[in-house]
Amino acid sequence: SSGINAEWPLRPGQTVGNACGTVGILHALLNNTDRLEIGDILGKFKADCAGVEPAERAALLEQSEAIASKHATAAATGQTAAPSADDKVNLHFVAFVSVAGSLYELDGRKERPVVWGPCGREDLLSGAAQACKEYMKCDPAEF
Repeated sequence: SSGINAEWPLRPGQTVGNACGTVGILHALLNNTDRLEIGDILGKFKADCAGVEPAERAALLEQSEAIASKHATAAATGQTAAPSADDKVNLHFVAFVSVAGSLYELDGRKERPVVWGPCGREDLLSGAAQACKEYMKCDPAEF
């Protein structure tokens, strides 16, 4: 066992190509429902994900016509041309959330969350910035 509750932080995996922006937004929204209203579509999706493993959540996400429709609309109205789901791109979005006093990096491509350590909600931005700086140190020529 990873020691991480399978329920929280809630994270559907990413199995749809070039949908990391949508998955990142879902990670942020689904883990903050105590602070914001997510509406009927995401409320149903969250309820459907309760007690389900991340791989099964990814399948639920793939099968959600309502979320796919919202994703397609957002992608079509963006400021840049969205790549097709099959295009190979070297860009990726993740989400950082503070859940139960810990900072988590949620990446739909990873098997489990990355736990960065203690972090209250009031420290989310500084904690996420520090995590990003650690990644930037790995390949400083890229930044």
